[in-house]
Amino acid sequence: MQFAIDIPNFGSGGDPRVLVDLARRAEDAGWDGFFVWDHLLADPAWTLEIADPWIALAAIAQATTRLRLGPMVAALPRRRPAKVARETASLDRLSNGRLVLGVGLGWPSEADFGWFGDEVDLARRGAMVDEGLAILEGLWRGEPFTFTGEHYRVGTATFLPRPVQEPRIPVWVGALRPGPDGPLRRAARWDGFVPAVEDGYLPLETFARDVVRVRELRAVAGAAPDAPYDMVAGGSTPGDDRAAAIETVAAFEAAGATWWREIVSDWLGGVDEIRARIAAGPPRA
Repeated sequence: MQFAIDIPNFGSGGDPRVLVDLARRAEDAGWDGFFVWDHLLADPAWTLEIADPWIALAAIAQATTRLRLGPMVAALPRRRPAKVARETASLDRLSNGRLVLGVGLGWPSEADFGWFGDEVDLARRGAMVDEGLAILEGLWRGEPFTFTGEHYRVGTATFLPRPVQEPRIPVWVGALRPGPDGPLRRAARWDGFVPAVEDGYLPLETFARDVVRVRELRAVAGAAPDAPYDMVAGGSTPGDDRAAAIETVAAFEAAGATWWREIVSDWLGGVDEIRARIAAGPPRA
């Protein structure tokens, strides 16, 4: 079981300098990863500061040496896949192979997509994610690659340098739960599954059902039973009650979780409270 800090890129997390400071503190406190959200606006009524996740992650990569890092999750349909291929390869090299690429359809549809003239239809965004991932995988190989799809086209292109990680950068697929099997099928084809809910935290029972279903889908797809795969749970545990925090995470681990995302934000009270939760360390037994 590994443990990561997971923070919105708005509010206190809207200042890249604060994110770098928090990442340093997380590494010092024994956390294994540091992930940031990906929003452009989140809510048209908000006037919060919002940071670009790629810029923040590049700074975090330079300021840390051990933490796994990445967007959790990147809204792939509002980005050109070739641009993401360049960004992720550079970030993986900058971090010496510590990048995890979380991807999803993006949310909310109106504020983060429709407000800027981007695609709001979820089915079309799902197809864009699938094509985008195929392009990323192809370009990451550093060999001549051609692609023609409904949404994207790549003429024969060779992208160098390749990422550091072999065979490629790990891809974790996020999805709002509960919901249909489509996102689970997508997740089963890649390296990890990151469930989320619109409000609050994913119940243990829902997570456990999804773990079983993803395993079934991976078996149908022919994945080896012992192939590395991450089931990523998340929530907020009390920093001042270690026993309760450990108990909460242990239940998710028993259900199949390999990572715990400790979600910290201004809902805890502000940046000082976020620092205090980080300093309390991961709820590791």
